[in-house]
Amino acid sequence: MNLFRRGPGRVGARRAAERTGHVDGAPADDDAVLLDVRESYEWQAGHAPGAVHVALSALAAGAPLPERVAGRRLVVVCRSGNRSRQAAELLVARGADAVDVIGGMREWARLGLPVVDRHGASGTVA
Repeated sequence: MNLFRRGPGRVGARRAAERTGHVDGAPADDDAVLLDVRESYEWQAGHAPGAVHVALSALAAGAPLPERVAGRRLVVVCRSGNRSRQAAELLVARGADAVDVIGGMREWARLGLPVVDRHGASGTVA
């Protein structure tokens, strides 16, 4: 283990929402996008509106990011924060500007931030 290695930053769910424009009145970072790295069934049950979905399993297998997020700041989220940390590390190693969300979508929902299902109706965190 390299003690001098610096990993990606971490942000709380409230700050993640502010950076990605999910909080009314907070100035969004126009370059930041919320990247959800959970599996498809989790995403379909509930995700933040406007988030982009690429499962960690796909990223780990070498899948590229969608063109619409290439070069943008990435705020990476999963259910609890474990997979997003792994994904952020992987993305930083690939040269991306990425941070992960502490507490993930569980914390996002606990704060009352918006969660929608695959149809755009009120969603749940699976």
